[in-house]
Amino acid sequence: MSKQVKQVKQLDRVIIRFAGDSGDGMQLTGDRFTQESATFGNDLSTLPNFPAEIRAPQGTLPGVSSFQVHFADHDILTPGDAPDVLVAMNPAALRANLADMAPGTTLIVDSHDFSGRNLTKAGYTENPLEDDSLGEYALTTLDLTGMTVEAVKEFGLSRKDAGRAKNMFALGLLSWMYGRPTQSTIDFLERRFAKVPAIRDANVTAFKAGWNFGETTEAFAVQYEIKPAPMATGTYRNITGNLALAYGLVAAGVQSGLPIFFGTYPITPASDILHELSKHKRFGVTTFQAEDEIAGIGAALGASFAGALGITSTSGPGVALKSETIGLAVMTELPLVVVDVQRGGPSTGLPTKTEQADLLQAMFGRNGESPVPIVAPKSPGDCFDAALEAARIAVTYRTPVMLLSDGMLANGSEPWRIPELADLPAIDPAFATETNHVSAKGEGEFWPYLRDQETLARPWAVPGTQGLEHRIGGLEKGDGHGNISYDPANHDFMVRTRQAKVDRIAESIGPTELDDPTGDAKVLVLGWGSTYGPIGAACRRVRKAGHHVAQAHLRHLNPFPADLGEVLSRYETVLVPEMNLGQLSMLVRATFLVDAVGYNHVRGLPLKAAELAEAITELVVTREEAHA
Repeated sequence: MSKQVKQVKQLDRVIIRFAGDSGDGMQLTGDRFTQESATFGNDLSTLPNFPAEIRAPQGTLPGVSSFQVHFADHDILTPGDAPDVLVAMNPAALRANLADMAPGTTLIVDSHDFSGRNLTKAGYTENPLEDDSLGEYALTTLDLTGMTVEAVKEFGLSRKDAGRAKNMFALGLLSWMYGRPTQSTIDFLERRFAKVPAIRDANVTAFKAGWNFGETTEAFAVQYEIKPAPMATGTYRNITGNLALAYGLVAAGVQSGLPIFFGTYPITPASDILHELSKHKRFGVTTFQAEDEIAGIGAALGASFAGALGITSTSGPGVALKSETIGLAVMTELPLVVVDVQRGGPSTGLPTKTEQADLLQAMFGRNGESPVPIVAPKSPGDCFDAALEAARIAVTYRTPVMLLSDGMLANGSEPWRIPELADLPAIDPAFATETNHVSAKGEGEFWPYLRDQETLARPWAVPGTQGLEHRIGGLEKGDGHGNISYDPANHDFMVRTRQAKVDRIAESIGPTELDDPTGDAKVLVLGWGSTYGPIGAACRRVRKAGHHVAQAHLRHLNPFPADLGEVLSRYETVLVPEMNLGQLSMLVRATFLVDAVGYNHVRGLPLKAAELAEAITELVVTREEAHA
């Protein structure tokens, strides 16, 4: 077949969603397209979406898995509200995702499985590829499975095994359509399936066949080009939030000189942190997969007592199980990092969907007055810096720290500029090495609850250090000497001191991150965690429409930045978008007596920038009219 002359059309951004059955390899397909786009130099943001079931019934709506990638020639903040292109591998994938598609957008559908039985399982009474129901879309139907089986027949695979390579055929086709570099995917497939030559060769062949089909077919007359995005000088890589967080914990060990002990129990969507850290023994990282959540955090706190940096990870249900030991860490005043990768709840809830509804649990989910600092990253790459910050606070102030990531950050990805080692903060454990008190007999002794006057942190003495023998535990301590005390006045003093220690962290965290380009805004949009992207994208839309709006984003949720109250007082209206029913709003109202307005969706999905922009615009226009 002769090569067709193709038109090349310039675009500044595209959102593509790959969707199919959970056994169709959509996560791998999306990840490879993402890596190709990162190699090309586009800015990008991704949103994997997959079932909670290990293997949902094939061809059903609950079994649909998808991967959305937004890539552009400029800075972007979100995976996009809705796709411009949907690649659907079966009827269920089409039905589950069609509601997100605007009229005129592109559908590329594998027609192979649109049989009566599969249509029924997906809830169709008629074949949508044969009636007029898809007339408002740019529809292309292809027998991707049949073309794949034909392309790889030389390798002697069964029809079922041959058909499994259809995701690579689709990836090759989309890689051609958008000018993606292909060698990295070929190298990946050759490495991944090196031990099974027939599967390796079939996948590589299917990928190339998809590319060649795009190059030669008349079905696609246009090829699209999205130029690389300008970025600051440096070395970049594509990174997910869980991977960045794991690297941040490794860096914390290096910067503090402490061995890392990671005691945990696997739970979606935090498990990948354990998987990654287990690869880094050469950096002094010890990983322990415990029998349950309680054992995981107990081992981590024990490691901190022994002079390591103890870390544990979980999601919301696991935080509930760990709460008693977190309280013990508050009382013993030992460093401990508790990573909570939030997911939809309550209870088991939505294990593979995102949510940020654990803020109040992190603040108050323990018995007694047991304050815990809270740190939240704003993007996948920022998980690295947030992990370092959580470790710095834990070590410097001798306290457990809650690090609140979420499913969107954990599984999503973006380009990340690899930092220089010299730019990372130093973390000084400042171990106690000598006695710090003189007894009534004039002899030197060690008091485990004498405090640093700047941080109010107690000394950290490694057990076995001669002359520094001491006792700690869950019972209330006497000020200074640390012996068990039931004295009412002492308990009141110690409760207030532990709170004052957490409050003092505010002196080291810098001012509120505020974006108010003109200084004329009357409305401030205040966010935390993964809402940073949707809020930023929404504020861009509002400003582009000629309105003034300010954006502030919080990394530190306990304590708040010292200047937050003053910042909030500058604005007439404070809007707080959250993937919960108003938890930060509640804290802001209680702390600063600000009548914060909530914007709340709890759908297991990120906030949509376009919807949020409408809500912001309504508030902004109301304020502008009031001043007219």
